[in-house]
Amino acid sequence: MQKLAKREEEIMQILWKLEKGFIKEIIEEMPEPKPHYNTVSTIVRILSDKGYIGHKSFGNTHQYFPLLEKENYQKDAITDVLKKYFDNSYSKMVAHFAQEEKISKNELEDILGMIKKEEK
Repeated sequence: MQKLAKREEEIMQILWKLEKGFIKEIIEEMPEPKPHYNTVSTIVRILSDKGYIGHKSFGNTHQYFPLLEKENYQKDAITDVLKKYFDNSYSKMVAHFAQEEKISKNELEDILGMIKKEEK
């Protein structure tokens, strides 16, 4: 799967949240300063050309919806980060976050609990 550019990913995040939306609704969800309508429209068209979003026509306007599932994109993105920065090692990745104190002891225990549950 092709990695999304920053603005493409931002729009996908909004569409995953909204489930469907018109350009104006997408822009409303974007942080200040809001991009120009034509800028968002162009990015949406690119995402559509890539097959990541679809649309339903209402006269001259379109309502867009994601075709790419968020979970699939997350999986590929995490795999990419794992390969690039942690030598494809989940333990190195978790250790990194534990050392940076980004994961609490309770969160680590929850992760271990999930692993044990999966083993059964």
